Amino acid sequence: MGLAACLWLQSCTHLLKTQSSDAIKGKLVLTGSSTVAPLVSEIGKRFESEHPDMRVDVHSGGSSRGIADTRQGVADIGMVSRTLKEEEKDLQAFTIARDGISIILHKDNPAQFLSNEQVVDIYTGKIDNWQKVGGKDASIIVVNKAQGHSTLELFLKYFKLKNSEIKAQVVIGDNQQGVKTVAGNQNAIGYVSIGAAEYSANNAVPIKLMPVNGVAATTENVENGTFPISRPLNLVTKTQPEGLDQEFIDFARSPQVQDIIKKQHFVPLQNR
Repeated sequence: MGLAACLWLQSCTHLLKTQSSDAIKGKLVLTGSSTVAPLVSEIGKRFESEHPDMRVDVHSGGSSRGIADTRQGVADIGMVSRTLKEEEKDLQAFTIARDGISIILHKDNPAQFLSNEQVVDIYTGKIDNWQKVGGKDASIIVVNKAQGHSTLELFLKYFKLKNSEIKAQVVIGDNQQGVKTVAGNQNAIGYVSIGAAEYSANNAVPIKLMPVNGVAATTENVENGTFPISRPLNLVTKTQPEGLDQEFIDFARSPQVQDIIKKQHFVPLQNR
């Protein structure tokens, strides 16, 4: 190969690198699921560290907010912790991990198992004392999720409940509020992301994850498909992503972030 050709190739390579570097700069706004938000926030920090001219802003508020903000152009990318509904199929969804939903109690609560029927009866007020389900003689404090959160939607769907039927003493927004509420009250019952619950329990927060339909609430059982309440964690866009949106989504679905996903007790995508 001649000198001129070599110089031309070097020039082209430099140009491509410059263009690539220039492309990874700017700002991305992501809003939505309070389950996905902490995960995407950590992924965003790593993305920023690799691309110093990038800024990734992450705001929670529920999957419904993620859908609405994406449609309205308020967010570049929405975060949705469930499968898209039929009426949402105008959006593009990209799964970055999987998760489950677990019933949680205080770790000192003697109750060891709750049947699906007992969970329904507790949440509808038919059972209002722990003594009736193997616990102490104490009133049950029911903790429910606020509307707009997919964790609530999936809980209602699995247990065949309507939100209007639930008799809750406490209504919370994100998973950490649910964990803190149950950890702070030995008589409380709640439901949150398995990822959030496992992470908290492994870091000395006094909660325990209850089996659902006889299956232990673990990341492992979400991964092997045996846990009955599982869901995809999605990033969504209004149209087929390109530019910064595509770069970030590809990064969030890549092997480069699997350690972050595992650290937060979610199930990473396989074979990527």
